Amino acid sequence: MLADLRLILDIQDLDIKMIRLMKLRKERLKELKNLQKVKEDLREKQKAKEVEIFEQKKMIKLNEGELQEIQEKAKKLESQQHSVKKVDEFNALNQEMAAVERDRVNREQKLSDLIDKVSQEEDLLQSLKDTWETTFSNSRQQEFEILEKLKEINEEGRGLKIERDRMVKDAEPETFSIYERLLQNKKDRVVVPIENRVCTGCHILVTAQDENLVRKGERLVFCEHCSRIQYWPEETAPTGEDTKPTRRRRTPSATV
Repeated sequence: MLADLRLILDIQDLDIKMIRLMKLRKERLKELKNLQKVKEDLREKQKAKEVEIFEQKKMIKLNEGELQEIQEKAKKLESQQHSVKKVDEFNALNQEMAAVERDRVNREQKLSDLIDKVSQEEDLLQSLKDTWETTFSNSRQQEFEILEKLKEINEEGRGLKIERDRMVKDAEPETFSIYERLLQNKKDRVVVPIENRVCTGCHILVTAQDENLVRKGERLVFCEHCSRIQYWPEETAPTGEDTKPTRRRRTPSATV
């Protein structure tokens, strides 16, 4: 293996750990955001229900006022009826009183329906409040645990970065630059071994010529399929001509 790659492999191990930490941190932040959103949604529903009940109570007061006017009108007509002497006038007052009575009944029914609806909405509002309080209480422990986990992740990440920065100072600049460019692109291991004549990055068969170049370790060799840097694992014995590849080689699609 190229001597330059030894240090790059150590740096890569740190980078993979940091990438996993970043994914874990993102997941924890998402969990935290979801908990907060549940509470916010419940709070918004509670506020909306309070506004709805307020408007319904305004309607109740309006209908109570209109009903009172109708009742007063009915009393006035009834009083007039006692002083009427003509049959035509009496009959006309009867008809008007019947219409007023129908209006009174309708108003009372509408008012009763509004009162029942407000009662139901207030029960629902109380249920929303109870649910919010329970959710708030339960989420406090969950949020605390998530925040503690985030703190651990951040501390571990800082430690890895310090160690990485120390290693980078000793890395060969050109090789490290290539490595970082590949890492930014793939967000995964970009320096990979060849095993059984297969690139462990893309799992595609490499040519015997490329395998020999990698084994010699005289220069960087890139996979012609996935562009990763390849190396020969030192613990692996050289393969002979009798080695049977596990996969067929695919037609090259890209070169580096």
